[in-house]
Amino acid sequence: MTGSAGVIALILLWVGYLHRTRRITWLQRIADRLGRVFNRPGWVALPLAMFLATILTALLGFIWDVSLHIGNGRDEGPLANPAHYFILAGLFFLFTAGMAAIVLPLDEKPGRAAVRITRTWYAPVGGILVAGAGLYALIGFPLDDVWHRIFGQDVTLWGPTHLMLIGGAGFSLIGVLLLEFEGLRNRPSPERPETRRMWLLRACAFGGLLIGLSVFQVEYDFGVEQFRLVLQPMLIVTAATIALVAARLTLGAGSTLVVVGFAAAVRAVVAVLVGGPIIDAPRNVFPLYLGVAVVVELLALLPLVRRRILWGAICGLAAATIGLWLESLWIAVMFVDPWPSSMWPELLAMSIPTGIAGGVVGAMLAVVLRGEPLPRPAIRRTLVAVSVAVVAAATANGLMIDVPAGARAAVELRDAPEQGGRMVYADIRLTPADLVGTDPEWIQILAWQGGVGSESPGRGLVVDRLRRAGEGHYVSTKPVPVHGSWKTLLRIQDGRTLTALPIFMAADPGIGAAEVPALDSFTRPFVAEITVLQRERSFDHPAWLFAAASLFVLACSLVLIAALSWGAARINDRYLDESRTGQEEQAPVP
Repeated sequence: MTGSAGVIALILLWVGYLHRTRRITWLQRIADRLGRVFNRPGWVALPLAMFLATILTALLGFIWDVSLHIGNGRDEGPLANPAHYFILAGLFFLFTAGMAAIVLPLDEKPGRAAVRITRTWYAPVGGILVAGAGLYALIGFPLDDVWHRIFGQDVTLWGPTHLMLIGGAGFSLIGVLLLEFEGLRNRPSPERPETRRMWLLRACAFGGLLIGLSVFQVEYDFGVEQFRLVLQPMLIVTAATIALVAARLTLGAGSTLVVVGFAAAVRAVVAVLVGGPIIDAPRNVFPLYLGVAVVVELLALLPLVRRRILWGAICGLAAATIGLWLESLWIAVMFVDPWPSSMWPELLAMSIPTGIAGGVVGAMLAVVLRGEPLPRPAIRRTLVAVSVAVVAAATANGLMIDVPAGARAAVELRDAPEQGGRMVYADIRLTPADLVGTDPEWIQILAWQGGVGSESPGRGLVVDRLRRAGEGHYVSTKPVPVHGSWKTLLRIQDGRTLTALPIFMAADPGIGAAEVPALDSFTRPFVAEITVLQRERSFDHPAWLFAAASLFVLACSLVLIAALSWGAARINDRYLDESRTGQEEQAPVP
């Protein structure tokens, strides 16, 4: 894989060198032809066309990859998973799209904010940011291999190096929006009015940003979240406020509805491809964001909208309360795990600060894209730093869990009709009987990694939310598999309590794990859920090593956020001295 990527990189570098030395002209002709169509410079039009194709490829590969891990378990190797090819190709050419924006400008300085590379070579800021985000994501691939060799196969989306892969792709959309802004201010034909087509393309870019910021929630979309449920609404409101507040201020009335419509359409197509008869993997759903969009649109009718950042903060507050309540109606119908009423106090305590932070960040992004002045440097840096700290603090709170000492469950299994192997119903009695309250986030039996395909129950994933028969007494509502390669476990989350016990675990010679049999009757203790869900993970390493590796990934992530903030501020500062006419030209189409 590294060799193939290296060969392709050398070819692309050679093409770039030939272009920079004017030995070829076809690359410029293609870029200029696209530029005439969209009335954007070639160094914007060609990279954006490349980006559109590659990011959709990466998204399909990503959702497919998650579904394969849920349905099949860990990979036998990096080349054994077909989805990896889509992810790698998408991320590689995401980086290439950014580099194309850097390489293409020959006889011009691409905008006021352009960064000087050599005496005569300048690169647009947006191109640098897209390339940087792509490189950050690509670095995640080799680091992921190193990570697994040290710490084992952490089969979860939230592995630190996994977050690099998806985070780089998601945040690249901010670079794309900034690159498009630079192109808007440097149009080949300034006298040509902006068309509805370009307005729609910009709305799609914001829809892409919404999707990109939503990928951190995908385990919840499948119903196999490995962390507390309270993190889901926090992630939803963070993604929604950044993308929708920025879209409404930049594009005008009705834009948020177009943005969420585009995001839903793309996610629906990918969900059908992955969960339909073509790939035949576990099915997934996705947040709708319509409630937050409606809230933002209504608040935009207030005169306060002229005070951008304050209005963004108020939108964040409303999105984290009314918007999330509206979203919870969709969650209750479509998702495996609805939000119980007992979770709402902590939900609001986490989501309101992050919603306000997301609204402020979204408003500042919109200020840049509108060509209006940001607050002075000390204030805007403080706002970004505080927003990052607020999201980090809320995330840290969501990761805090308790594993009850001495808790156990007595389980009786009753055979059900076979479906490719043994299927059972369960009768469960908890000790202590009050281990779970009357309104927990979940008490369920999860069976996964049984093998994808229509012949497999649930295509490799079965979740049964248990019915409460009395205090500490729960019974199945549908049969679950206990055969083959299935991992079947009893899971509990009630507030900070997050724990599980195995019902059936197939033998795994690859990691030296013996079978945990599904006896007709047994009593087993509850343990930390991560030791069951991430059975392949290795804990045979010094604690400081895991902490150091995680801090390294965190440092890379903070560098990316700092780079995006720098790029937005540079563009804002360099374009502020343009005339009011220039500001009016970029105003949204009515």
